[in-house]
Amino acid sequence: MTKKISAALFKQAEQWRSELNHFNYQYYTLDKPAVTDAEYDLLFHKLKKLEQDYPELQSPDSPTQRVGASPLDAFDKVTHTLAMLSLDNAFTDDDLIAFDKRLKERLKATAEISYVAEPKLDGLAVSLRYEKGVLVQAATRGDGQIGENITQNIRTIKTIPLVLTGDNIPAIVEIRGEVFMPLAGFSAYNKKAQAADEKTFANPRNAAAGSLRQLDSQKTAKRPLDMICYGFGEISETIAHNYADFLTIIQAWGLPTSPERATLKDIQGCLDYYQKLVKKRPKLDYEIDGIVYKVNDFTLQEQLGFVSRAPRWSIARKFPAQEVSTLLLAIDLQVGRLGALTPVARLEAVDVGGVTVTNATLHNEEEIQRKDIRVGDQVILRRAGDVIPQIIGCLPRSKDQNLAVFKMPKNCPDCGSPVVKEEDKAAYRCTGGISLCTTQRQLAIRHFVCRAALDIDGLGDKLVALLVAKELIKTPADLFQLKKADLSELPRMGEKSAQNILNALEKSKKTTLARFIYGLGIREVGQTTSRKLASLYPDIQTLSQIDTETLEEIEDIGPIAAKYIVDFFQQENNQVLIKQLLEAGLILENQVLETTDLPLKNQIFVITGKLSRPRTEIKEELIALGAKVSGSISKKTKVLICGEKAGSKREKAEKSGVKIINETELDDFLNHLKYNASNNFTEKNNEK
Repeated sequence: MTKKISAALFKQAEQWRSELNHFNYQYYTLDKPAVTDAEYDLLFHKLKKLEQDYPELQSPDSPTQRVGASPLDAFDKVTHTLAMLSLDNAFTDDDLIAFDKRLKERLKATAEISYVAEPKLDGLAVSLRYEKGVLVQAATRGDGQIGENITQNIRTIKTIPLVLTGDNIPAIVEIRGEVFMPLAGFSAYNKKAQAADEKTFANPRNAAAGSLRQLDSQKTAKRPLDMICYGFGEISETIAHNYADFLTIIQAWGLPTSPERATLKDIQGCLDYYQKLVKKRPKLDYEIDGIVYKVNDFTLQEQLGFVSRAPRWSIARKFPAQEVSTLLLAIDLQVGRLGALTPVARLEAVDVGGVTVTNATLHNEEEIQRKDIRVGDQVILRRAGDVIPQIIGCLPRSKDQNLAVFKMPKNCPDCGSPVVKEEDKAAYRCTGGISLCTTQRQLAIRHFVCRAALDIDGLGDKLVALLVAKELIKTPADLFQLKKADLSELPRMGEKSAQNILNALEKSKKTTLARFIYGLGIREVGQTTSRKLASLYPDIQTLSQIDTETLEEIEDIGPIAAKYIVDFFQQENNQVLIKQLLEAGLILENQVLETTDLPLKNQIFVITGKLSRPRTEIKEELIALGAKVSGSISKKTKVLICGEKAGSKREKAEKSGVKIINETELDDFLNHLKYNASNNFTEKNNEK
């Protein structure tokens, strides 16, 4: 029986995706974590669980499908030959035991599985590429596919060999690991910086990430950085048959590996190792937030394969969240880009796991009332997974405390416009829109110029806020009417900087229809939906005339998104905005990406039944290999992928002679294709 999905669930999924993407950007791109690891993990798993329970809520641009965020433009970009993936997490012994059980079932194994355990360092993931034993390139993980070239900065870390030593070193070997700042070095650096009245770092993780992103490598050289290696990417020849031997070999080459690593014969050994490291954690000279377990045998790793964002053969056991209590000073309201009001707790500064926390989101009025949180309470604060601050409740208040119950205001704190509660939702919204609400106006323009939209270089948050405050711009279209005189009169903005902004604006006029649609900021329309719409309609004028019924027929666009799209284009002010943007000279290219040499090019697959992982995940893997995924069986269907309770589609496929495979057969098939693709890549490189 299909579960009914309410509008509130759609909104919840979108909200969680938006928050996680923001946190990814803050953490990976800016090195300014807005939340703790544990809070991030908690929110991530809530979204993952929601998407698993309701597959219709899944989205290819969800943080559960992807890893991390995009690289900075200050460094050259590096495309990873093999993606640098993230890891799934375990929080309890039961989670770890369940992980072991899943692997045994997939492998049909009767014997125990051997694992290698290592501390999970809290630093910055990097890859080191050696050719003929010489370090030729170093890169950050970035978004997992594309990272930043930090070779000059990596060369300054004394524990990283510039030339590998020893025997049997492959012609090409890419080593992966974590760069971090030891606690002793972190403390000494901050003391020295404080004495010189210079900026100090909030924590070792920020210190490591900030040091590696210095444009001047001489500054990096002064930072006490270190590295521990724990994996590999492209290797031109086999060097080991299991992970434990691999670590021993690269250590012999001169690469630093973890002295705390251990080879464990079974899952009980993993549980024992966890208890051992928990006790040893305070004595370590570096920060860790958990333990990474990997299947030791490389043959088993290959059989287990990958999901879209993580290997099946590895898992991170996270340490428990840390909790403290502090005073709730106030509850402020933040206005979102689309008018949503989010209550935020302002807290008496408190240290949680080495990070000073002064605020935390309270999500919505219902959440505040459910936890009975009031200004003046001593609230219990947790950094879930060591990252995101989360208020989980409050300490008992005394009988004589008469604290006011929080209520959402009737008017927007920014513009004074009426606030309305959405039907069947917990959200409250300001009705002012960008015409009346300064905050919405500012955020809408920031969204329009962001990297995923028009990608206008130099128009950062502070400059957009200043332009809005001085009423130089009121809509995105006003950006293209700016003059050099307007910009050069702004604080710290010379004529050269002003001209650079104008040049960037001119360059941005040539964009794609998909980026333009996304930049308009239509509710429920993310990057994936924007690309989908651009692939179906030739121009923005045609799209603006589409009705809800037509949109609802498009795969992955439901009735809610369809309504928001139609409503957006029916509003006169939005029609005026689009007209002004086009009159300003924007050229919206709409090219279809041609795929060649893809093993499943133009083959049609259909997915049906209950599967162990989200359909979107499987669909994305198939599309990446050139396939088309349809919602119904036809004479052109090549393969039907069947889960449990397949129903009528299976019957139709059997009658039509369509090949039917189960999920295990699909995984074997995909892993075979990926393995061959990887070998072909290496062979082509060797030919070169």
